[in-house]
Amino acid sequence: MINRIRDIRAQKGMTLAQVAAACTPPTTAQTIGRLETGMRNLSLVWMNKIAAALEVEPEVLLRSESAGEPQVTAVLTGSGVDAPRKAADALLPTALAGEGALRVVTVEAASGDYRAGDQIWLRETPMEQIARGLNRDVLVPQPAGRFAFGRLIQHEADTLTLLPPGGQKHVTVKDPAWIAIAEMLVRKL
Repeated sequence: MINRIRDIRAQKGMTLAQVAAACTPPTTAQTIGRLETGMRNLSLVWMNKIAAALEVEPEVLLRSESAGEPQVTAVLTGSGVDAPRKAADALLPTALAGEGALRVVTVEAASGDYRAGDQIWLRETPMEQIARGLNRDVLVPQPAGRFAFGRLIQHEADTLTLLPPGGQKHVTVKDPAWIAIAEMLVRKL
């Protein structure tokens, strides 16, 4: 069985030791390394532990031997385009993120930094982790099926203040049912 643990770990910027420490219960970097390289069998129990440590779904850790995964083909650096130092799968950013429902905002008319045709992918985040959304674009529901979208500039108790794109007047939302934080911008070229 071919696994993608090393690729996911590298794209998340984690070391073997960090993944090992994030496992429940913690394990050793050597064990994670052996699981990555296939020197040790990746059991279902280990798949679940490592997936939780990397904050991905367990099935993302596996890849088919026959299906061709998209590969990182080139790396754009300050001095130009180079070949990657080693072969690596290109993973969907949504596969790397944590839990929470995905929400998408489609941009019909240019507004601020967003262009018509853009898609803004957001991940629903528990209200107790709302501080992660400060100075980031967020989507929150409002009464009567409406929504507020913009940069979260302030939160106090159960009140959020958003600054919509394009310099519009700030919006205050009291006690939203949920909040979704922008994770990825999809823009066709």
